[in-house]
Amino acid sequence: MKKIRNFLFDLDGTLTDPGLGITNSLIYALSKFGIETERSSLYRFIGPPLRETFMKHFGFSMEKSEEAVKFYREYFEKKGMFENLIYPGIPELLSSLYSRGKRLMVATSKPELYAMQILEHFRLAEYFVLITGSRMDGTMISKSELISFILDKTDSDPSESVMIGDRIYDVEGAVSNGIFSVGVKYGFAEEGELEGAGSVLIVEDVAELSSLLYSIG
Repeated sequence: MKKIRNFLFDLDGTLTDPGLGITNSLIYALSKFGIETERSSLYRFIGPPLRETFMKHFGFSMEKSEEAVKFYREYFEKKGMFENLIYPGIPELLSSLYSRGKRLMVATSKPELYAMQILEHFRLAEYFVLITGSRMDGTMISKSELISFILDKTDSDPSESVMIGDRIYDVEGAVSNGIFSVGVKYGFAEEGELEGAGSVLIVEDVAELSSLLYSIG
């Protein structure tokens, strides 16, 4: 295997733990429709596109889903975005890879505007040559499309690239673009999700992730 030069990271569940902010935003949005939910049941919705979540799991129409997204953002933009924690060890990992001359990118289905604000807030943006997310209108949302865009935009060789993420969508996006993938189990994947997705390698924590990325880069 070639040495990896290009490291593509998911954001939620990989670099940061956004659980509190996202679930609070979902609770707020759903309450507008008279739906009460237990926070514990909402963590599985961290990762998939919002519109898909509202339609598939709550039976919303396209129009109702768009309205729900607006309510979600109403809370998220004011407060939820920063109800967020960096996983311990992530700043050190990014700094070390950056100092070794590796190219770091972000591929997230979260709107790009929010991703940039979050990474700037936590002083992590400086490590990335490109931060790419979905558009506010819901386009450019699939991981396959995001990864393809990043590889093209940065002229990255797929054989020298890796996608690191916590959900099946990250793995499937990597596979569809012919790049290596690493699944992290400290995020929000359900039991067996990453194994079933066919991740090339799976790590339990940030320490194990760091050791692996140093060894392949």
